[in-house]
Amino acid sequence: MNINLDIFKIQSNNVLPSRGKILISEPFLRDATFGRSVILLVDHTEEGTMGLVINKQLPLLLNDVVMEFKYLDEIPLYKGGPVATDTLFYLHTLEKIPGSIPVSKGLFLNGDFEEIKKYILQGNKVNECIRFFLGYSGWESNQLHSEIKENTWLVSKEENSYLMRNDTKDMWKEALEKLGSKYETWSRFPQVPTLN
Repeated sequence: MNINLDIFKIQSNNVLPSRGKILISEPFLRDATFGRSVILLVDHTEEGTMGLVINKQLPLLLNDVVMEFKYLDEIPLYKGGPVATDTLFYLHTLEKIPGSIPVSKGLFLNGDFEEIKKYILQGNKVNECIRFFLGYSGWESNQLHSEIKENTWLVSKEENSYLMRNDTKDMWKEALEKLGSKYETWSRFPQVPTLN
């Protein structure tokens, strides 16, 4: 019986990164922030890249950080990355927020926070419309391309509805599975094979 051992070779899928695409970490990356992470690229230029880890919820709520939201329904906070962890970032699907930066069609980064607050305090839907992050992930010029060549990341594209959904527990596994059978096999690898 011939076994194709290539399925065990961690190799990037050679898709180029750009704003609005996602990075999916390779299965053995042992890093508290980036292991088993899905990162939405919110900017990608020759000068560098900025992204937000979208599947790592913090044990902290936005209600604990923004006092006006103290008595509202719980609003989760996510760890966007290891840079500027005292700064709030937010992704949203609200087209009319002044100063928002388009990430992809119908998905925006930041904008006038007073308008965001007003929207929330008026009782409008937050779930799957706005996601809040502390910190971001950043790469200097060519750093991300080097990491992709080293097979640290796979690059893919996802629908906004998937990126903004509440249940992020299996997001990394599902993002890999969508890339096909070889990557689906990766999704079942234990992160630390020696503990298996």
